[in-house]
Amino acid sequence: MTWVSLAAMYFVFWWLTLFAILPFGVKTQDEDRDVTLGTEASAPRGPHMLRAMLWTTVVTAVVIGAFYFVTKGLGYSFDDFPQFIPEIN
Repeated sequence: MTWVSLAAMYFVFWWLTLFAILPFGVKTQDEDRDVTLGTEASAPRGPHMLRAMLWTTVVTAVVIGAFYFVTKGLGYSFDDFPQFIPEIN
């Protein structure tokens, strides 16, 4: 696996992980009892994108590191997983 492939996988996993992490730790204005006039009560209390991006970077680095260890360190690949779909000749 080249560094370009690894960087592309990191990019894709980073975006997938970002959307998975975004809902965690969000406090709504209603939970904080400070609803701004003209906004929805379920709107987030404040921005938390920097925290979400940092957590996304950490989680993605761990996932890509584990993937790299399994493929390069242990020598496994996708071909080593059993195939449940029968081959049609």
